[in-house]
Amino acid sequence: MSLAVIFIYVSVVFVLSFWAGNGGRTNSDAFFSAGRNSRWYVVAFGMIGASMSGVSVVSVPGMVRSANFSYMQMVFGFILGYLFVAAVLLPLYYKLNLTSIYGYLRLRFGKVTHKTAAASFLLFKMVSASVRLYVAVLVLQSCVLDSMGVSFEMTAAFSVAIMFLYTFRSGLGSVVWTDVFQTFCMLVSVVALSADVIMRLDMSFGEIMSMVWSDSRSDIFVFDKIDSRTNFFKQLLSGAFVVIVMTGLDQDVMQKNLTCRNLRDAQKNMIIGGFGFVPVNLLLLVLGLLLLLYAGQEGVVLPAMSDQILPFFAAHTSGFVAVCFVIGVLAAAFSSADSALISMTTSFAVDILDKRDISKRERFFIHASVTVIFAALMFCFRYINCDSVIDAIYTIVSYLYGPLLGLFAFGIFTKIKVNDRLVPFVAALSPVITFVLVYLLKNIFGYEFGYELLLLNGVLTVAGLAAIKKRAVS
Repeated sequence: MSLAVIFIYVSVVFVLSFWAGNGGRTNSDAFFSAGRNSRWYVVAFGMIGASMSGVSVVSVPGMVRSANFSYMQMVFGFILGYLFVAAVLLPLYYKLNLTSIYGYLRLRFGKVTHKTAAASFLLFKMVSASVRLYVAVLVLQSCVLDSMGVSFEMTAAFSVAIMFLYTFRSGLGSVVWTDVFQTFCMLVSVVALSADVIMRLDMSFGEIMSMVWSDSRSDIFVFDKIDSRTNFFKQLLSGAFVVIVMTGLDQDVMQKNLTCRNLRDAQKNMIIGGFGFVPVNLLLLVLGLLLLLYAGQEGVVLPAMSDQILPFFAAHTSGFVAVCFVIGVLAAAFSSADSALISMTTSFAVDILDKRDISKRERFFIHASVTVIFAALMFCFRYINCDSVIDAIYTIVSYLYGPLLGLFAFGIFTKIKVNDRLVPFVAALSPVITFVLVYLLKNIFGYEFGYELLLLNGVLTVAGLAAIKKRAVS
């Protein structure tokens, strides 16, 4: 049954991508920007699944055990970030009519800065998107394919091959619509899992909500312990800046937002889609608490790794719910990874090769190369263990995207010109200094940085850019 449902799911994605992509007849403009004709509410709904990915579906419920509901503090910070992107960054991108948002840095600072920013994006996106897809493949493997004797390597190769076929054929226009379908599948799976746990607890909905409300693990706000990673102000600020860099300064997410017909539509999409993250993440946290309550009631020994709690439950539940879980994780992962493939192909062509219009043959070669690297990284992650993948991704963001934050902030809020050739050194040195400072503060003063180290990284980049400013010629 599981394989049949997965086959149906993949078939629907192919049909939808073929329809949305005009039967695969796409030129460079259609592939990169979908003709800038997307409806804002379609992009907004699809953005939820694409931005969260299968990592959130697996990791967020597991966070409850170690950090209660404190992750919601970061989600509230997300809203501030989305408002900033809508008010400041989107008007800039639409005014310049950009295909790649890093083209702004070329206009503001120069060619070297432009390529440095694009390289930072490509490095981070390659790692983060392959991690997200790896989590989904791992779930599919453990819940369905291991028992059939199918190897992990075969599952991973098949998954990236599927994505290559439907993204290369139809481009960004198809991804906008397949994201809608995949977000819907993800939400249905989370609701189905929550309903199944509630029935197992054998309580009324009112009793369940009362128990969740009174449980200390549902506490959201942490105002004491300023040195803690879960402090409210640190989480709120971190959430805002994470969205600014992972959405506003990320070619992957912004490329879909720039397919909207005009600036006003793009802003509506950004704000409404941003608010949509609040109920979805809250539902995931409630699901995590319900799993812990059920495990305590039945004496179930849960896995030591937080990311394994939800897959463990899905593997030991009814067939229908297990299938819902697998489809939900696959849908979320595919909606994130497919657009990542498109954006990396776009950035490499437009930013690195300086080609706005490329032939289908060139596009095939770039797209295929990115896909192969994708698969290779997934094989590498097979041998790396991590208790919380989403935590690892946000940490990687803080180091790799800090320079991007500093570059855009310096460019937008100052008029200072810098030595373009020295920018790569600043971008490389800032994360290194950040790492050293984080290590020293933790080991000497006991202060533990959370995701706010992104802000520290950005500030150091701004300081470095100020140090290499061009001197006025007298």
